[in-house]
Amino acid sequence: MAGNRYRNPASSLEPFASPNHLDIELQKFLQDACSLLCEWLAKAGQTGPLPSLSVLPEVAPLFEGLSSESLLEDLSLIMEGSYQPSHPGSLAHLDPPPLTGSVVADLICAGLNNNLLAEELSPSLSRLERLLCKWFAERIGMPAGAGGVAASGGSLSNLMALVVARNSAGLQHDSKAVVLVSKDAHVCFAKATRVMGLQPDSLEDVVTNEEGQISLKFLEEQLERIRAEGRKCFALVATAGTTVRGAIDPLKEIGELCERKNLWFHVDGAIGGVFALSNKTKNLLRGIAFANSITLNPQKLLGITKTSSLLLVANQSNLVSTFATGLPYIEPSWGDHVHGGEMGLQGTRPAEILKLWLGLRQLGQKGIEQLLEEAIQRRNYFEKKLDLTKLQVISGPLHIISFTPRNVDNHQSAKWSIATKQKLLDQKFMLSRPFHNDRYYLKAVMGNPHTQKIHLDKLANLINQSVGC
Repeated sequence: MAGNRYRNPASSLEPFASPNHLDIELQKFLQDACSLLCEWLAKAGQTGPLPSLSVLPEVAPLFEGLSSESLLEDLSLIMEGSYQPSHPGSLAHLDPPPLTGSVVADLICAGLNNNLLAEELSPSLSRLERLLCKWFAERIGMPAGAGGVAASGGSLSNLMALVVARNSAGLQHDSKAVVLVSKDAHVCFAKATRVMGLQPDSLEDVVTNEEGQISLKFLEEQLERIRAEGRKCFALVATAGTTVRGAIDPLKEIGELCERKNLWFHVDGAIGGVFALSNKTKNLLRGIAFANSITLNPQKLLGITKTSSLLLVANQSNLVSTFATGLPYIEPSWGDHVHGGEMGLQGTRPAEILKLWLGLRQLGQKGIEQLLEEAIQRRNYFEKKLDLTKLQVISGPLHIISFTPRNVDNHQSAKWSIATKQKLLDQKFMLSRPFHNDRYYLKAVMGNPHTQKIHLDKLANLINQSVGC
């Protein structure tokens, strides 16, 4: 048998599953690996967010391949040194525990090993991606003809959105073209403009107000100045959920402005865009349907295993006109559709759409709404427990909250943030330490469904004590 050429003689596990009969050894290997994962998840409450010790197995492959037992031993070492998002004190970043349905779909995705480059390489999954992107667009309120494509992360989705916007404006060869973003926008836009070959001053920040939102007054003045300088703006980016405080820019007003000025309106909703899926929270994103393109990252709150990002566009043909090159080595797509590899920058893509679809099906609309609402409720509850006479708090309408001591200088706030973060880690609470407006903060992201009021009470007490009298 061909598989035997690659097999360790001491192991009964074949490297490739048989196409002709049930592979009992593979079945046992998967069962043992799943048991290992379930045991690791079950220990989350005792271990804390970060491991106390991290020991790596040997990195290089040996001359002979390892047995299934040895492979599982090596896996166990890696797992023991991994970050634990299921711990109730894991509140540092936008990395919630994974949905069980999404975990299973990720496993199946690996086993199927289909390629969303082309429909003949992923028959059912290509259709699933088109239909699910269309469902997201309709749910958000985008017009008929809207759709999108999955991408490996929000940074890539945002980059593709800017490429589409510049192509739509006919400014592909203008290195001085301008894109406007909030000064609190994600750092990926600086990377995107570099990749696109734009001038260093092509990315212009827009001043924000006290709520961390784009200032409409300064925005209009900025657009007038750019026009007077003879430069051309090809996109205006609004953020639905900034990284440090979860602020949402005035989407409706910015969308109306873009409509008047004939500007591409992109919404970076990587953090907060999913709140548009619930009837009870969609009012937070009033005006998002004005967008020409939207980035969504279901991985950041809904528990979809990484990576899970979508780029949605109001007119799906914009994706095709920007990225289609023809695939001469692939059969034409079935029906009136184009291949997934011609709707974005990525060619070969795993079937990440499967874990998003199965995760949402597991939750149901009720479960989605519950996750979204409870995340905001945790943030509200926690904020009420903080001593606001001692702490300066910045937040928004979502599930992110940051804070720093009042009446201290920037140097003192930096020392406080380092010392307090370590004290919290000692108590199995992991918060992040962002630098914002020349000052260090501690940040808590309340997207962990395992975090209960008892944990929030303890966390708030520790923080209040850290700022003293």
